[in-house]
Amino acid sequence: MDFKVSPSKVEDARVTVPGDKSVSHRALMLGSIANGRSDVSGFLAGEDCLQTLAAMRALGVSIAQPGPTEISIDGVGLQGLKASAEALDLGNSGTAMRLMAGLLCGQAFDSVLTGDASLTGRPMGRIITPLSEMGAEIDSNNGKPPLKIHGRSGLRAIEYELPIASAQVKSAVLLAGLYAIGTTRVVEPAATRDHTERMLRSMGVRVASKGRQISIRGGQALTACRVQVPADLSSASFVILAALLAENADIVIANVGVNPTRSGVIDILRGMGADISLENSRQLGDEPVADIRVRSSELRGISVDPAVVSLAIDEFPVLFVAAASATGSTVFSGIGELRVKESDRIAAMAEGMRNLGITVDESPHGAVVHGGGFTGGTVESFGDHRVAMSLAVAGTVADGEVLVRNVDAVDTSFPGFCSCMASIGAGIEAIDRDCT
Repeated sequence: MDFKVSPSKVEDARVTVPGDKSVSHRALMLGSIANGRSDVSGFLAGEDCLQTLAAMRALGVSIAQPGPTEISIDGVGLQGLKASAEALDLGNSGTAMRLMAGLLCGQAFDSVLTGDASLTGRPMGRIITPLSEMGAEIDSNNGKPPLKIHGRSGLRAIEYELPIASAQVKSAVLLAGLYAIGTTRVVEPAATRDHTERMLRSMGVRVASKGRQISIRGGQALTACRVQVPADLSSASFVILAALLAENADIVIANVGVNPTRSGVIDILRGMGADISLENSRQLGDEPVADIRVRSSELRGISVDPAVVSLAIDEFPVLFVAAASATGSTVFSGIGELRVKESDRIAAMAEGMRNLGITVDESPHGAVVHGGGFTGGTVESFGDHRVAMSLAVAGTVADGEVLVRNVDAVDTSFPGFCSCMASIGAGIEAIDRDCT
């Protein structure tokens, strides 16, 4: 499937976007090892989360789905998971792969984690190292999936300093820490999203946070609870971008998670001159949410502080497009982590924007994007959902039609993307590749 994008007139609107992917993954995993029934509303029924749902069912957990965004999980307790008869296919989801590895390495049975061509090409050494220090035995393909996790009980607690800020690695170690003897501590070099800690606490687990150190004592039982999943800020960022680039739009995105450990995209865009405000701020369960109001703005180039990179790690494709539309140049540094996402996102965005008339200077751990106007053209998403959607939004303000190739992966995180964008006036159409 491809996107055909026409120059568009984005107009005033009030919209919603799908549920938060990070929270949905964690609700499935933690609800499965809790005692009792966890009812989840606002669940993201995208392909990534549905793969996690299928994996938990294969591990013996009964999960009902009474509605597209509602699930009910009958938790089996900390020691109640059962061996799957087959490898657990996690599709395109690096989050699921890394968190499941932490969850499964303390079980009494063996497990195999695999995924699609993109996921099996992604490095997993960063979780294999700390989990092995805890006593886990994990076989891999030179540090890449498939991962064979040999069951064992009695992992040992460790203190682990993350070499790179990563919520996925932190969460994997904390989940393994539930099955370890003693207290496991993780020390972060910079703050990362804390959805795991928040949800563990909401299920009765004591998780201590002091500065950049997070600690969890092994053997604690989880108690089922109601989980209300907020709308995903990463998905909302595409609507935010479209509104900012439009000529005269005023758009409200309802009920969006604005957890401060992942709202860096808002802070960075505000630093570029974006008119973004948070209205009706409140708590949804253990997560802060708000309605995000965005008005079209004249953006200016800035040097993005590397210290905020971990708070906006998934939104840099959006920020690249914003930078291309700004006056002057924007300097991104300390973003080398983007090279090992679903694609090499620095290279993918640089190539895509060059094909649309924008000058981009790459470096191993950064890029400089020079502001200008987008031309029409054909760009490749490299099978990366965030690259695909970012380049599609760029096409709405191009001076000609833009074709974004290979966009099937968009359904992993934002089912209904085209219809949502159409509701604000963006001309993004999904077409069969055979028709191009």
